Amino acid sequence: MKVQSITPAQAKTRVITPDDMVSCNLAFIDCKLPGSHLKQNYSFIGPGVTQSSAQVVNIPEPHGFNIGAAAMPKGVTNNLHLHFTAEVFLIHEGTWRFRWGANGENEAEFSAPAILSIPTWIFRGFTNVSKEETCGMVYTVLGGNNTGGIIWHPSILAAASEYGLYLSKDNMLLDVNAGDTLPDASQLLAPLPPEEIAALRHYSVAEMRQRAVTGDERRWSADGLLDSVLPGHGGEIAPVIGYGISQDRHAAPAIVNPHGFSVEWLRLAPEHVVGRHLCPDVQVIMVFKGALEVTWNQAGEEVSVIAPERSVISVPGNSWRKYRAVDGDVECILTTQGDQRKRVYWDEEILAKARELNRCLDPDGYVAAADLLPVTARKAGLKREVMPG
Repeated sequence: MKVQSITPAQAKTRVITPDDMVSCNLAFIDCKLPGSHLKQNYSFIGPGVTQSSAQVVNIPEPHGFNIGAAAMPKGVTNNLHLHFTAEVFLIHEGTWRFRWGANGENEAEFSAPAILSIPTWIFRGFTNVSKEETCGMVYTVLGGNNTGGIIWHPSILAAASEYGLYLSKDNMLLDVNAGDTLPDASQLLAPLPPEEIAALRHYSVAEMRQRAVTGDERRWSADGLLDSVLPGHGGEIAPVIGYGISQDRHAAPAIVNPHGFSVEWLRLAPEHVVGRHLCPDVQVIMVFKGALEVTWNQAGEEVSVIAPERSVISVPGNSWRKYRAVDGDVECILTTQGDQRKRVYWDEEILAKARELNRCLDPDGYVAAADLLPVTARKAGLKREVMPG
């Protein structure tokens, strides 16, 4: 495989700090409805499902998934709509009430930090119900490079029309009061028929609860990464959706149905690191706590950036990288392209130091004690450790 090196200029463009985030309050058809008009929408990686040409996209480069966010004050609502591809909510701040069903008849509340995956082809909406008056923040991961947009509940389309807002057949927002021309009704997006809504799958509260992992429910593994045994390392992994990069053979993610990407937590103690490694698949890091230093390339060619809390970092596939916690404890969410279990290749120095401490990868790529393996298994495991090409 061809290794991708990162220049200092490229490194800066791959880190979206809070100062780089540009919101849009006219991204969706419910943007003028009372109780929803204070929503701020963001598109960090790809356009997501925005319906506004005014939405700023920080990194338009295809990743195999889209990442955005919604910032909403207490009491503000995102109304009922459905998605065609996976939608995962990563709750960074606040308490949120999620509703789903034909008319939003089911609901459950989740507080930061929590991750919730809502199935495709069901209506969903959410409201900030935090006790605090500060603005809450929810990140979203959407499946695919092209999400196909969304379908709004017929009641929302009807309410929006009273404010001069409509959707064209290509799912773009038309604002008559702002000067847009209202086309013939045949050129507008038609509401989903009642019989089609009735045919949508029903999910009980108990079923939806199985698609959520709260902060207290995270299953942290100290054996999730080969280098965690080394002094000053010790990164811990908690898989949530798919198996991700975990090298712990006991890893048990709560959600395993295909999403097109994996989602897992990574945490580091102050000044601890995840050593230099390479993943062939594109990866995005969202910093939920602390500040993370990301260093690209191999020794002698290193390029570093520091990403403060709330930052989003795009890490290209086939690039060497290492991480360091620079501001107390750090908690991040890793989203990696693909449903498969991800392979991680380690720097030769880390492999050697791990073997000195009786640690290696077994033939299946999981962390193991080297002295437990027969010689043939050690050789097979070594082939997994060494990057081809």
